Amino acid sequence: MRRLAVLGGLIVAGVAIGQRGPTDWMTSGFDAQRSSWVRNDAKISPATMAQTGFKLVWKIKLHNESPQADNIATPALLDFYIGYRGFRTLAFFGVKDGVEGIDAELARTEWVSRSITSAQPQETPGCPGGETSILTRPTSTSYPPPPSGRGRGRGTPAKSGVGAPHEGSVVLTAVASRLKAAPPPTPSQVKPARAPEPSPYAPHVQSVLALSSDGKLHSYWVSNGNEPNPGVDFIPPNSHPVGLVAYGNAAYVATIGNCGSAGNGIWSLDLQSRKVNHWSSSQAIAGTAGPAVIPDGTLFIGAGSDLVALAPGELETIAVHKSGGAEFSSSPVAFEFNGKNLIAIARKDGRIDLFQANASTGVTPLASSASFSGSAYASGSLASWRDPAGSRWVLAAVSGSFSAPTEFRTQGGEIKNGAIVAWRVVDKNGAAEFEPGWISADLATPLPPIVVNGVVFALGNASAGNSAFAILHALDGLSGRERWNSGNAMESFAQAEGLAAGGGRVYVATHDGTQYAFGFPIEH
Repeated sequence: MRRLAVLGGLIVAGVAIGQRGPTDWMTSGFDAQRSSWVRNDAKISPATMAQTGFKLVWKIKLHNESPQADNIATPALLDFYIGYRGFRTLAFFGVKDGVEGIDAELARTEWVSRSITSAQPQETPGCPGGETSILTRPTSTSYPPPPSGRGRGRGTPAKSGVGAPHEGSVVLTAVASRLKAAPPPTPSQVKPARAPEPSPYAPHVQSVLALSSDGKLHSYWVSNGNEPNPGVDFIPPNSHPVGLVAYGNAAYVATIGNCGSAGNGIWSLDLQSRKVNHWSSSQAIAGTAGPAVIPDGTLFIGAGSDLVALAPGELETIAVHKSGGAEFSSSPVAFEFNGKNLIAIARKDGRIDLFQANASTGVTPLASSASFSGSAYASGSLASWRDPAGSRWVLAAVSGSFSAPTEFRTQGGEIKNGAIVAWRVVDKNGAAEFEPGWISADLATPLPPIVVNGVVFALGNASAGNSAFAILHALDGLSGRERWNSGNAMESFAQAEGLAAGGGRVYVATHDGTQYAFGFPIEH
C-alpha cells in the first residue's frame, strides 16, 4: 500500500509542476492537446531567426545499448530545475528499458537509470519490439496560457528612484504621503485564514514516467534517476505504444500496429488503485502522438475513419462519429476557438476535418479543408498555434508531388517531394471553417512540424551519394518563408518522432541513434 501511495504522490506532485511549467515539452506533441506548439521561448522568435547565430550546439549518442538504436522516442524536457546540483536545464531520453537524463545546456549525462525487464523483444515489420522506453512528464489538461513572447526570466527592467537633495528616502517619502492621504481604517470582520499559495521553490518531488518493453510504467526522480518503487503493470509486453501522457492521477497510452497481444486501442492506468482499463479497436489507430485531450479530460482518437470520444479513467465510449471514406492519417489536435473546443484531424485523401468536441455530445462535424489531389497528409501528427493577431493556424506535412491551389501563398517552384501546409481556422457567420494559408517550398519526405514562438520547424531529408541526411528548416509562421536551415549538419535521416523543443533549443533524433540540439550558443 505504501508503494501505491508513493507512486500516486509522485504523479500529483508532477501535475502541479506541469501547470507551472507551460514552456516545457511534457509529452508527445508538447501538451495533452498535442498542439506541438511551444508558446514562449526566451531566444527563438521570428526576429532572432532573421539574425545569424542559430546553429548546431551539440550532438550526442545516447547510452542506448539497443540493436534498435533508431527507435528513439520524443524526449521530455524540464527547462528550469533547482536541485542539489544547482540550477539545471534537463532533457530526458528513452533508452533500452530506461531513461537517460542530460544536462541540455552542456550535453552532459547527469544519470542513466534502467529497469530490469523480463520481456524478450519480438521485432517484426511495423512492430519495433518496444525496447526503447517512451516518456512523459505529468501534465495538465488545461490549455496552456497564451503566449507572452518571452520565456522564463524577468519581464521588465528593474526600476529605482533617487530623491531630491535633503528629501530623504524616496520610499519613506512615498509611504508617508500615502498614509497622510489615506482615510482612517474602518473596522472589518476578520477574514478566515487562507492556505498560502504553493511556492515553486519549495521542496517537492518531480518525476519522469517511462513505459518499458515489458509493459510496466516506471517513475524516476528527475534529480538523480532514482526509481523509488518497482514499475506498475500497464500494457502487454512487446506492444507498440505511442503518446504516453499522464494527468488527473492517471496515465494513458495508445497501442498501434496490432502488435503483440495489445492490439490497437487506448489504455489507462489509475496511479493509486493500479486499475487498468482498455478500449480496443478493430481498426488502425491513426497517427503517432496518441489521443488528444480537452480540458475536461475527455480523450479523442482516430480509428480508421471514425473519430472516437472516450471518458477519462474508465475509457467508456462517449460518442463515435463515423465519417466514412478515407481513413485518418494523423493523431487529433485539440484547441480553443471562440470559446469552444475544436478537434482537427488529417485524412489520407489530403484533407483535414474539423469537429467541435465536448464531453456531453462527443463530436460534431464542422468543416473539411480542400483536398490536395494526388497527395496525402503524412502519417503522424498536426500542429496548431495562434499568431499575435489572434488567428488560429493548423499545420500538416504533405507527402508527394502536387500543385498548390491558387488561394495559397507559395514559395515558388514545383512541389515534387512534399511540403508543410498551413491552414487558417476562421469564423464565417458564426461557423468555423478552413481558409488557405501558405505552403512551404519543396521538402523531401517532410515529418510533422512543430511551432516555437511563431517559428515553424520542419524536418526534411536530402541525399548525398548513397546516404540520406536530415535537414532542419525554420519557417516564418505567417508566410512559410524559410529563415534558416541546418544544411549538412546531420549525418543520418530523420525518424518519425524526431522533433521537440524548449529552453531555446530544438531537438532532433536521427535514424543512427544520434540526438542533435540546435539553438543559439550560450556563454558559460
